[in-house]
Amino acid sequence: MKEINVKGTVRTDLGKKAAREIRKANAVPCNLYGEAKTEDGKPLALSFTATNDELRNLIYSPDIYSVNLNIDGKECKAILKEIQFHPVKDNVLHVDFYEITDQKPIIMEVPIKLEGLAEGVKAGGKLVANVRKLKVKAIYTNIPERLVINVSHLGLGKTIKVGELSFEGMELMNSSEVVVCQVKMTRSAMAAAAAQKK
Repeated sequence: MKEINVKGTVRTDLGKKAAREIRKANAVPCNLYGEAKTEDGKPLALSFTATNDELRNLIYSPDIYSVNLNIDGKECKAILKEIQFHPVKDNVLHVDFYEITDQKPIIMEVPIKLEGLAEGVKAGGKLVANVRKLKVKAIYTNIPERLVINVSHLGLGKTIKVGELSFEGMELMNSSEVVVCQVKMTRSAMAAAAAQKK
């Protein structure tokens, strides 16, 4: 997994009015969640702000990152947990981070990459990816940038489901019945198949 550095500043003024002021100053209200809990067991958040410039490469990227967070000089490792966008303007309203360690597994979505030329594509079919990411549970150091899935053996009309996949050091959290990719019949493939039957 790639790494990215993000600097932040501890936020003491909380609430909607303070958040609006932060956004006016070209910054984003953020929270960092980790092991700390409140007295009633709820996750305790460290509130901070980061500029749009600091967050841009992390948010507007197809890649996944472990984040080296530096909040007023205090450093920790984290992953991006959730982004809240404005429903109309599409600017970032809020970002949640989750603190990570190399001992405790985390759950995150990882992009898939289909590799190889499927047999069904050679026969005139079309390879279709039904999902772009899969949810995995692993220690963050075991999580790759992409989950590579070889599709060479995939014939016409055939699928690969989550239950057929396994990756070392990772547990897949999606339902085993979720179709990851398939080779769909095209008109030309159907015509070729029909011609062979004659």
